[in-house]
Amino acid sequence: MIGREQIQIKTPDQVRLMRRAGLVVADIHAALREAVRPGITTAELDAVCAEVISRAGAHSNFLGYHDYPATVCTSVNDEVVHGIPGERVLAEGDLITFDCGAYILDEDGTQWHGDAAFTTVVGGRYASESDRILDTATRSALWAAIAAVARAAAGEATGRGARLNAIGDAVEEVVDAVEQEHGYRLGILEEYVGHGIGTAMHMAPDVLNYSVRRKGPRLRPGMVLAIEPMLTAGSPQVHELEDGWTVVTNDGSRAAQWEHTVAIVPGGVWVLTAPDGGVEGLSAFDIEPKPLR
Repeated sequence: MIGREQIQIKTPDQVRLMRRAGLVVADIHAALREAVRPGITTAELDAVCAEVISRAGAHSNFLGYHDYPATVCTSVNDEVVHGIPGERVLAEGDLITFDCGAYILDEDGTQWHGDAAFTTVVGGRYASESDRILDTATRSALWAAIAAVARAAAGEATGRGARLNAIGDAVEEVVDAVEQEHGYRLGILEEYVGHGIGTAMHMAPDVLNYSVRRKGPRLRPGMVLAIEPMLTAGSPQVHELEDGWTVVTNDGSRAAQWEHTVAIVPGGVWVLTAPDGGVEGLSAFDIEPKPLR
């Protein structure tokens, strides 16, 4: 059903269906982590993603989306989002982001979607300390944002902290902390943001990764959000390549993206695309996820 702000509110059973889709995405991520290595092409990694989706009896929500030609986005180094898999051969030290999703069909034929992304370093060794800081900070920003949503759902936050912009505030706090510790500021993309998700991959509301004055809608049970901070090691200014998809940084700085599909449930959150539901990521905040039984 749709709320006053046109945000889809899910029933517990619908959230459970989204968990099934989320676990397919988690399996894709596990397979990509195992497969990525120096010498492999991004097209070969797309085939890995497609095989996991097929084996699960699910469907890709990337392939064919506005004519996107693959099942996964493979964004390498200065490519921020929407990198198209192809004949590019990965080298040790490349920083690559995998962004992918899947949907399942319920008995009525309705689609239920999952969407998640992660960044990793090819070969296991960062090319620079800057890459390590960027990747670590982006992942930290994701979990800080999820923790902020969990606190709101548990009734531990009021005002801005109980509303959608708590996510952007949390990302900004991580970026501020990096600047204080390391003396330079990571860029936060503003043109590309998170989103609601459910019976479609992209739905209301937009989930901003930066602070704005407006508070946004109140966070409440039944909302499901794709939270996905995207940070750069330099300027956040980007442009789209001639392929109509790949977005790169203007200054050539590297980028990272981390994303999970997160359901707000009574008393907390359930991270639908994390195999453990968010246990490990939220443990640093002394928060336990609230899986629906």
